[in-house]
Amino acid sequence: MANEANEQETGVQRGMADVVAASTRLGNIDGIQGKLWYCGYDVIDLAQYGSYEETVYLLLHSKLPTIQQRDTFERELGRYRRMNPGLLRLLCNLPGAPTPMEALRTVVSAMSAVDPSPMDKSRQANLRRAMRIIAQMPTIVAAHWRLRQGEEPLSPTEELGHAANFFYMLHGHAPAEVEGSILDMCLTLMAEHELNASTFAVRVVASTLSDLYAAFTAGLGALNGPLHGAANTEVMKMLLEVEQTNNIDGFVRGALTAGRRIMGFGHRVYKTADPRATFLREVLSELDGRLPGVHWLRLAEQIQDTVFKYKELYPNVDFYAAPALYGLGFPMEMFTAIFACARAAGWGAHVLEQYDDNRLIRPTTSYVGEIGRVYVPIAKRG
Repeated sequence: MANEANEQETGVQRGMADVVAASTRLGNIDGIQGKLWYCGYDVIDLAQYGSYEETVYLLLHSKLPTIQQRDTFERELGRYRRMNPGLLRLLCNLPGAPTPMEALRTVVSAMSAVDPSPMDKSRQANLRRAMRIIAQMPTIVAAHWRLRQGEEPLSPTEELGHAANFFYMLHGHAPAEVEGSILDMCLTLMAEHELNASTFAVRVVASTLSDLYAAFTAGLGALNGPLHGAANTEVMKMLLEVEQTNNIDGFVRGALTAGRRIMGFGHRVYKTADPRATFLREVLSELDGRLPGVHWLRLAEQIQDTVFKYKELYPNVDFYAAPALYGLGFPMEMFTAIFACARAAGWGAHVLEQYDDNRLIRPTTSYVGEIGRVYVPIAKRG
């Protein structure tokens, strides 16, 4: 209540709610209608009819590619996937037991040390850097996980698309067509989402004219919080817990009564259903068992219906991305890192957009502390 009263007096918007902090041509959300566009294209159309590579191209170039441009772009991404041997050694020698996000954050930051043209600050050089980071993040995540399991990392291949290659580097075999399609859709749906916490962190760092590696490292740090990208892992933990108890109604009522947050529900921007969650639920429902582990979807649907019955809350994309990724054989400890690999496209595009028309992002605060306090020498303090 004290914070609310202070907001009214000072005009402060806690959490910068509804504060316009940037202009962009990238992501656009209509939270009332439940719509999301990338560069003017409905995200559902991109996920249903396009590919993640097309989406990356769109975000980086503000237009969809022709067939020739797409093919050239896919070949470039394929060539960028292989990690520098020094970075692979760094990954192998990280002390302790870092999580996938901690490992990813460390290695992405270290990529600056092996930049082939560190002094070139041109837009074309920054575009190549963005593509290099986007291409290598799945390689880093998959290699780290295999090392944790005592297995040798697999070299990326240029023969598979971005999503299929990610699947291959983790599992050691190419995905079935339906598996590759679902993973590609998940990556596309999570590629960009306007000025969320991690994207804002990316743009703040870019506004200082720091490099892309620093900006991406900031984004990874922000995404790793449980109120942002880590929510998908918590959703899967919840599904596992509910399956054990086999009491959906009791779990939901117990959580709501205790004031616990049910992860994967509600959104700061959407006031209705998250279109990405709705689409993913429909796609998974149509598979009728062709996707391994699709039974997790049935459980998620029952939880969604129960939560809506008691609280009228809608699920967000994390809620259905979690069972989708788990059904594809990705361990839940990797979920946030997979989210980061997808969102890398949006981050890269936002950095380039910030550089193109830069002004240092420097908001102000409303001071609510004391004024005019008298300094007392330490010997005289009681």
